[in-house]
Amino acid sequence: MAPSPQDPAAATPRRKVSRHRGEGQWAAGHHTPLNGNEQFKKDDDGLNVRTRIETIYAKRGFDSIDPNDLRGRMRWWGLYTQRKPGIDGGKTAILEPEELDDKYFMLRVRIDGGRLTTAQLRVIGEISQEFARGTADITDRQNIQLHWIRIEDVPEIWRRLEGVGLSTTEACGDVPRVILGSPVAGIAEDEIIDGTWAIEEIQRRIIGNKDFSNLPRKFKSAVSGSPLLDVAHEINDIAFVGVEHPEHGPGFDLWVGGGLSTNPKLGVRLDAWVPLEEVPDVYEGVISIFRDYGYRRLRNRARLKFLVADWGPEKFRQVLEDEYLGRKLLDGPAPEQPVERWRDHVGVHRQRDGRFYVGFAPRVGRVDGATLAKIAGVAEEHGSGRLRTTTEQKMIVLDVEGDQVESLAAALEALDLRVTPSPFRRGTMACTGIEFCKLAIVETKARGSALIDELERRLPEFDEPITINLNGCPNACARIQVADIGLKGQLMMDEEGRQVEGYQVHLGGALGLEAGFGRKVRGLKVTSRELPDYVERVLRRFEAERADGERFAVWAARASEEALS
Repeated sequence: MAPSPQDPAAATPRRKVSRHRGEGQWAAGHHTPLNGNEQFKKDDDGLNVRTRIETIYAKRGFDSIDPNDLRGRMRWWGLYTQRKPGIDGGKTAILEPEELDDKYFMLRVRIDGGRLTTAQLRVIGEISQEFARGTADITDRQNIQLHWIRIEDVPEIWRRLEGVGLSTTEACGDVPRVILGSPVAGIAEDEIIDGTWAIEEIQRRIIGNKDFSNLPRKFKSAVSGSPLLDVAHEINDIAFVGVEHPEHGPGFDLWVGGGLSTNPKLGVRLDAWVPLEEVPDVYEGVISIFRDYGYRRLRNRARLKFLVADWGPEKFRQVLEDEYLGRKLLDGPAPEQPVERWRDHVGVHRQRDGRFYVGFAPRVGRVDGATLAKIAGVAEEHGSGRLRTTTEQKMIVLDVEGDQVESLAAALEALDLRVTPSPFRRGTMACTGIEFCKLAIVETKARGSALIDELERRLPEFDEPITINLNGCPNACARIQVADIGLKGQLMMDEEGRQVEGYQVHLGGALGLEAGFGRKVRGLKVTSRELPDYVERVLRRFEAERADGERFAVWAARASEEALS
């Protein structure tokens, strides 16, 4: 019966009930494309674009490329359009993609586990010199990136890379990206467990497999058995961290849901211990959860970290076990805190076989093709056929006999590749920046290199581990939130009222040792011109105020805003 006009229920206004649109989760039946990216992925798998590149675009040129391939599917093969020269940072968010696009590409060579032979590195160097105007950057995900690539040259570049066992397959895109690994896997004296087999098996099963080539967003992963925690496991979608189980021996602790960008989250432990032989199965289970339950409606909520945050680790583990593995995982211990504060493997270190590995530091990851070829030659001259890249934009030569170490180090130093770098050379990292990146607002690589020189000149006695990370935009490719001094690029007004490049400052972030995000001091921004003065001032205050043995991140957490300004 309908209520009468006098009935209180009639006088109470009804709330408008809105239908929840869902998060675009396939497992919840939300298969309808909800944004442009989901539409082009539904229209054609990104892996299929290779045929068009080889048979059409490389023959007809840049202007023949379909826009959904150009700014979408070509990423599945490691290709991004790079920024057109001369466009200042103030126009980054204003111009349309086609106005920002240059007719050249960045090409990312994926280097899973950071593993390279000297023959492979020489080929990358040759490609750089012949097709990329000599450019080459070592990234903080162990890849090498080249610039100025013409679409006409891509098939030949692929032929040469694949001829030595390298690939650009799924180096970018909504796919499983490069699998990070300890660069000293299988050789370090203190290694808990060697994860190399697991990385290779994951590659074999997953990379290039169309069951996993349409994910909600990118999927970042890491496997390391090093006690140094050398793969930034806290900021990966999935990470396997070496631990010693009291009953079952060496294996891996499982972490999920890490990531930075504009909404940073540290990964969480599932309290699960995974033996080496089960790592690929668990990896496949987690990436399948992401594919099936990941949020596809909004791009800014499409990373695994949002699903993990909403579900919590207990539910995530339950779904993994019940729906994907069909078995329970063993409980296990957390990794121990590393005893060393540097985890980049720079310097000379003894291997378990009695030989040595030698780690060295380029400037903010920037090298060039000629230098890469020279590194390969120097390594071979000193008896090594193997190298590694690290997650800190560094490089390592493996398998060096004791009587070759000193001459190898001298040869590297002659190339401006420091085996015993200053803390500033060792700890400064920079993303690609406005030189090539369409998302960037400010310059980073040259700025970081100049900052190193200034700090070495001004603070020659400073010998504390310090990380200084420069990022050209808010997306945190250079991990600004987890650096001692993180610098997020932005435009600002200088004292004379002019718009100039500058940085918002984050202070006291860390990974490995009491991981956490840096502190932002209200209103603290620094122009590019003022940057050396600011960093010098803060580091001098740190030296004056720190307690005995206190790390910069700990001091920055307790310091006054005046001391940090």
